Amino acid sequence: MHEKQTTYRIGPIRPPSEANSLLLQITEGCTWNRCKFCSLYKHESFRAFTVDSIKKDIDVMAEYAKLVTSYQEEDGALNRKAVLAKFDGMTQDEKNCYYLVYRWLANGGENVFLQDGNSLAVKTERVLEVLRYLREKLPSIKRVTTYGRAETLSKISAEEYVSLKEAGLDRIHSGFESGSDRVLAFIDKGVTAEQEIIAGKNIKAGGIELSVYFMPGIGGKELSEENAMETARVVRAIDPDFVRLRSAVIKAGTGLWQDFMDGRIRLCSENDKLQEIKLLIENVQGCTGYLASDHIINLLQKVEGKLDTDREQMLAQIEEYFSLPPLRQKLFQAARRYGMVSEPGDLDLLQKDQLNRLEAFVRSVADEASWDEKMNEIMMDYI
Repeated sequence: MHEKQTTYRIGPIRPPSEANSLLLQITEGCTWNRCKFCSLYKHESFRAFTVDSIKKDIDVMAEYAKLVTSYQEEDGALNRKAVLAKFDGMTQDEKNCYYLVYRWLANGGENVFLQDGNSLAVKTERVLEVLRYLREKLPSIKRVTTYGRAETLSKISAEEYVSLKEAGLDRIHSGFESGSDRVLAFIDKGVTAEQEIIAGKNIKAGGIELSVYFMPGIGGKELSEENAMETARVVRAIDPDFVRLRSAVIKAGTGLWQDFMDGRIRLCSENDKLQEIKLLIENVQGCTGYLASDHIINLLQKVEGKLDTDREQMLAQIEEYFSLPPLRQKLFQAARRYGMVSEPGDLDLLQKDQLNRLEAFVRSVADEASWDEKMNEIMMDYI
């Protein structure tokens, strides 16, 4: 007799917007695994799990969901104390799985994220079977999302996306990073701008929401303007539902870091990256999606909104920052990166001795290149 399965696989990443989602791993790793800015999957090979094993994971989730909801109060709230009392006798892996289901249900039990980095690399028929089973076993689900590489996504037809939508896939996240072929080649992204456009159009034609990621600064100073303008061109061609900002950080240990050390790329400044965001907003005429700044590495995190109706308001926030004296801009950059403030006006809330220390720090950095390197160094801890 086989021992009853009491755990399920949990992958390493999910988008910030999926913080309250249940995580279902259908693949492991990344099919490409060569992007110069990423080191997440460097020590593991891509593999796809069998449909039967994924169904067994879903069965465990459903059992834990049944157990958790048995502690529901009359008002619908979960009795946290009673739920967590079931930890007694569980292994650490069982606790992790059980708690994830509890937290998911406590936050509505509506969203599921399919992991890992390129889940749609497997045959569409397999994904369809998983989606149908998932929806059947956990009927409270209202949204299912996943990551996908644009190169992979471009090979899936609009008709297949229609089938995926009908089976229950609602949104795809894809790290485009840039719409410039020169930038994409430099960072070894393994995709072209044309493939991004094909993927985006097919996904939209299939009725699935598309969330793309843009990395201001990823091409360095030499390709900064091109990075923004060509990304705007790709966004105009697709009109994705979301454009999510992920300001570039060049992290030690990556291929891009080696390029920096060898002088093949000059770091973009905080202002360079913000200028790229400004150019993007100015050049996506006709787009109706949402610009999301949902990560702490973005300098002005409140610059977000609809690309059509909130355009002027977002540009005004950027211009307000650029109108600050250079010293105050750097004071804000440092305070922001050290977690002391969220927006420029917060500097006025700091104590005088805090401001004095910040100013001393700013003046201690010899030149602009050294300042850019210092800001990049601090931000390494955020990714």
